[in-house]
Amino acid sequence: MRMYDLIMKKRNGGTLSRDEIFFMIEGYTKGNIPDYQMSAMMMAIYFNGMNEKETAALTMAMAESGDQLDLSGIQGIKVDKHSTGGVGDKTSLALTPMVSACGVKIAKMSGRGLGHTGGTIDKLESFQGFSTSLSEEAFIDQVNRIGISIIGQTKNLAPADKKLYALRDVTATVDNMSLIASSIMSKKLAAGADAIVLDVKTGSGAFMKEEADAMLLAGEMMTIGKNAGRKMMAVISDMDQPLGNAVGNALEVKEAIETLKGHGPADFTELCMTLGSCMLMVAEIAENEQQAREMLKEAVDSGKALDKLAELVEAQGGDKRMVYETDLLPKASSITPLLSEKDGYVEKIQCDEVGICSLILGGGRETKESAIDLSVGIVLTKKVGSHVKAGEPLAYIHSNEEAKRLACEERLRKAFHIGDKVKKEGAIIHQILK
Repeated sequence: MRMYDLIMKKRNGGTLSRDEIFFMIEGYTKGNIPDYQMSAMMMAIYFNGMNEKETAALTMAMAESGDQLDLSGIQGIKVDKHSTGGVGDKTSLALTPMVSACGVKIAKMSGRGLGHTGGTIDKLESFQGFSTSLSEEAFIDQVNRIGISIIGQTKNLAPADKKLYALRDVTATVDNMSLIASSIMSKKLAAGADAIVLDVKTGSGAFMKEEADAMLLAGEMMTIGKNAGRKMMAVISDMDQPLGNAVGNALEVKEAIETLKGHGPADFTELCMTLGSCMLMVAEIAENEQQAREMLKEAVDSGKALDKLAELVEAQGGDKRMVYETDLLPKASSITPLLSEKDGYVEKIQCDEVGICSLILGGGRETKESAIDLSVGIVLTKKVGSHVKAGEPLAYIHSNEEAKRLACEERLRKAFHIGDKVKKEGAIIHQILK
């Protein structure tokens, strides 16, 4: 079998067999197939696509290219949640303790942020002492003991995907549905969960700008998961404006905690309730959405969900006092209002621009080696549809450096589009797929 022949086959519109795909991925991972040949293959796939069987084989080849977690030592159905990412997406911080408090086992691997989208692992490190690096044995033991653990991805989890994504990123072949779906699902399958709930974002702050594309991606990932024997559900959710009000690591942690107390923003609370209901249903803890919502509400109202977050933080070496006393979380030295220059209504918030503003302040990474300032970020006081008067705050900028604050302020102001039209805020949930 030669890579040259496989490139020609796919270039000419042919279908690769499972054996050919495994040969290609194994060879590339081991360094036997050079970047220039794999680049040619990625471009051939980009233009000619992959069918369902090819996509499934590519996913499994990447999942099996490195470590695969065996979670059979954890009793019960293990449920994972994956978000395609966005601005202010702190969902796992509130969602997983809620679901765990209802009896679902959460053994979750999460990533760090890169660019204007934040990472769950970075946010969790806002809790002083919190460790995201546990041995597989300690990880499994903790889930059995308290029902939840969230750790960083191991370096050898789906290494083929890491190599391929880096290559696609510099060869303009990222934007292909099969390649995106297989990249995401290879890591999810390698992480060992029995059931997976997907949160696929759509809108200006999402990778998939159009809802139709988000639906296609969700459908492709669900098909891969079901073919691999996993229970699957997907939610198409809105990312046309930041999720909730807070953007920035410790600020988002604080908002997640307020949500666990029952005082979270309406859009963020609704997303957590919807995703949580899906997780309870695929775990067979709840028979229907109404029952699931009642269980989640009771977990919040009783304080069990908040206590579960404190239990998670303490179990992984963090200071659980920060869960109950959020003033102990990292705080910026300066909080400055961004004042509206005119009367009107917020017609649009350029979502990705808000994320970039947080990045400018130091709340995100421009490269993998960048250090993050956990304390900085933005808290919105106005969302789409809000009325605003001249001189009234649109947001508050939390910063530690004046030059960065000024750069952020100039750009953030342009992200708010204020006009005379009253625009109704869009629904946070677009579709639920089963």
